[in-house]
Amino acid sequence: MRERLIQESARVMAVEGIRDFSIAKRKAALQLNAPRTTNLPQNREIQAALQDYQRLFGGERQQSALQSLREAALEAMAFFAAFRPRLVGSVLDGTAGPDSAVDLHCFAETPEDIVFFLMDHDIPFDTLEKRFRFEHDHESIPVHHFVAGETAVTVAVFSGRGNHQPPRSPVDGRPMQRAGRREVEALVTEDTSTVQD
Repeated sequence: MRERLIQESARVMAVEGIRDFSIAKRKAALQLNAPRTTNLPQNREIQAALQDYQRLFGGERQQSALQSLREAALEAMAFFAAFRPRLVGSVLDGTAGPDSAVDLHCFAETPEDIVFFLMDHDIPFDTLEKRFRFEHDHESIPVHHFVAGETAVTVAVFSGRGNHQPPRSPVDGRPMQRAGRREVEALVTEDTSTVQD
């Protein structure tokens, strides 16, 4: 049952675009007629299965979507260059689907710096607070959402310790993987050669 839950959770995330592991687990448990099970898989197990699922069933469509999203991420990173942007999440780890957002971590003296930057460029955006887990506690960080072309972009604005200490990943609890512009450029080059092969 645990293995079936892992595979079904991964399928739900890939097909339905759900990014929250706990929602995917609950939905998978319901679909497998095991809503009361307490033997739920760990996020990292589902993440590995999701990567496998994308490789097996995503094919060219998923690879093309990932390539486009990584190219959009580079454009967004160039736009936010003054705020030392780092790419995180599904576009970085390769599990993004066509409807995924580009997730960036940016760094500013104050959270308002990016608010004013977006307003100066006449970019409509929504803001919410998201709780990130750090090594010993949690912190609410402002996250701005906007659309660039057809791509959704989220920008989490870190100041203070978030500049030096990445928050913990919801996948495995380790410091979140962040990639700078050069690393993303390397991924785009790698994606291009994969598509051409």
